[in-house]
Amino acid sequence: MLKIGLTGGIGSGKSEVSRRLSARGAVVVDADKIAREVVEPGTPGLARVVATFGAGVLRPDGTLDREKLGGIVFNDPERLAALNAIVHPLVGERVAQLQSEAPDDAVLVYDVPLLVENKLAPMYDVVIVVDAPDEVRLRRLAEHRGMAEGDAKARIAAQATREERLAAADVVIVNDGSLDDLETRVAEVWELLLRRAARG
Repeated sequence: MLKIGLTGGIGSGKSEVSRRLSARGAVVVDADKIAREVVEPGTPGLARVVATFGAGVLRPDGTLDREKLGGIVFNDPERLAALNAIVHPLVGERVAQLQSEAPDDAVLVYDVPLLVENKLAPMYDVVIVVDAPDEVRLRRLAEHRGMAEGDAKARIAAQATREERLAAADVVIVNDGSLDDLETRVAEVWELLLRRAARG
């Protein structure tokens, strides 16, 4: 089993790369998606979040109001640590379960936005960084997510720098062109991963 850490800054196109690797047969474990699943209504995770932060973090339909919770923890390291203490172990359990269910010869791709920030690179056989210049990322965030420039810049500034990310990379997928360009590069990287997996 080959363990790949896939990361990239917001707006880099990491999710697009993740989809394309999945289409080629990779088993993709999406950390963000799992973090949402473990606090869905009816889960012990959501019950613990409410017990810690109060019922004010729920929407009227009983789902977690992520924006409201984000507002509480974003500038408060202690509150953020309390949230992480609830969510991270639950994510870890789910990731371990998915890993145990994957075939022995799987190419396992962990889609981890904060891989560099949390110094997780040593956990993986190969770290892939999806990279695009900041101006390209800002344009994408405005076009695809309707994000105001100030918000987009703040999100980029809150993450690792491009230099920090590239320093952690074993493989870089440059994504500053067309989707056809990206497809070509993903195909090359997939061949490289299959060769690496075959070597064991």
